[in-house]
Amino acid sequence: MADAPVVLIVADDLIWADRLVRAVTAAGGMPRRVGAGAALASAVGEAGFAVVDLTARAYDGIAAVELATAGGLRVLAVGQHDDHELRGRALAAGAERVLAYRKVFEDGPATIAAFLARGASVPARP
Repeated sequence: MADAPVVLIVADDLIWADRLVRAVTAAGGMPRRVGAGAALASAVGEAGFAVVDLTARAYDGIAAVELATAGGLRVLAVGQHDDHELRGRALAAGAERVLAYRKVFEDGPATIAAFLARGASVPARP
């Protein structure tokens, strides 16, 4: 998997972090779990993509999306299916899509593979 796209996984829930890692691996990506904040900022140059869990308790999911997109990463966010306000904020912060947990659980590898197939990072925001 030397040429597999590196995907940063930002999730503090161990179960969801593991599911996201497995979904990215099954999609042909190379997952790398990172924390938010400084850990994410230092890792953005090593990846083209990030998957951010929006409902974390240990970090601000919207800030993580902003940091990742500012670093040039394409971002896929995951969260509750009925939290339309959070979904809108994540999209405004730069996430390309916000998937419901159920979608990731049922169809994660295929959905993530399609996301990765559209190409790697975009230019960093000024």
